[in-house]
Amino acid sequence: MNVITVANLHKTFRVPLHHRGALGAVRNLLEHRFKEVRAVDGISFTVERGEMLGCLGPNGAGKSTTIKMLTGILTPSSGQVDVMGLSPQRRRKQVAARVGVVFGQRTQLWWDLPLIESLDLLRHIYRVPAQRYQSNLDTFRALLDLDPFLTTPVRQLSLGQRMRGDLAAALLHDPEVLYLDEPTIGLDVVAKHRIRDFLRKINRERGVTVLLTTHDMSDVEQLCSRVLIIDHGRLLYDGGLRQIRDSLGTERTLVVDLADSEMGDAPLHVPPAVEVRADGPRRWLRFSRTDISAADLIAAVAARYRLQDLTIEEPEIEEIIRGIYEDELVLPAGGAGSTRYALPT
Repeated sequence: MNVITVANLHKTFRVPLHHRGALGAVRNLLEHRFKEVRAVDGISFTVERGEMLGCLGPNGAGKSTTIKMLTGILTPSSGQVDVMGLSPQRRRKQVAARVGVVFGQRTQLWWDLPLIESLDLLRHIYRVPAQRYQSNLDTFRALLDLDPFLTTPVRQLSLGQRMRGDLAAALLHDPEVLYLDEPTIGLDVVAKHRIRDFLRKINRERGVTVLLTTHDMSDVEQLCSRVLIIDHGRLLYDGGLRQIRDSLGTERTLVVDLADSEMGDAPLHVPPAVEVRADGPRRWLRFSRTDISAADLIAAVAARYRLQDLTIEEPEIEEIIRGIYEDELVLPAGGAGSTRYALPT
């Protein structure tokens, strides 16, 4: 069952044109000239109940604008948005009661109040029954380790502590859908691990649908089985990370430790692989999975050289995504006339 349906979604902003210099300042006062910027340009996708979906894209790609239209904060220029059978723009209060939102660079907590008082205020805003509120609070105190700073004013919290508080605040009213916009930005490794573990648990145990936008590929690799890639307001890809790696990450690296120290600096010669790096007896051989399998390459290397150890390095998904953004890697086109792309299954 789809909890989110987005069909041919567009959002255009009118941006004022400014003239530079003293004369330009006068013209700015007298003239009202604008240009139109397409922040979201024909995006379509669906999200099933209980999914954890990652949304990737460079700055200005349209990710946050899409999230804001899903919450009802922004109204689409055209297209359809349906969240749990409701229009976020026409039924904003009803939708707000069933979704939670966390914006990594903003907070819904009261800056000068202790965290516990912010949570209590939100309980009244969302009209959460006292017993349910206490049950949720106890759960989040344990899962997010809130006790050490529950009575601390929000302005005195570290970024990681505030983010954990924001997650608790977003889930107090038992939302069915959780929108996360850069939830781990600026956090250290320990804080990221705690938040990722928490998200996995609420998704698994409560069935909360999660839509996550992030620049941190570790978030997506550890949490999401499916991703959307958006750039310049268009949906480039909708599918699994594994498909991207299999289709575009064709180059792999065989790292071997030579047992024979007499090789010196002479490069290894094992076509079609190419030695791309050497550090004494350790050598890095780059090869394409379309040219030779890892097993055949290992056999070829072992037949020519005495080996002490070896490993296979898979391509980093972050590098593959970067290549897509920078047009170094091209996704196969979908249907004719489509602005949506998909890799073969």
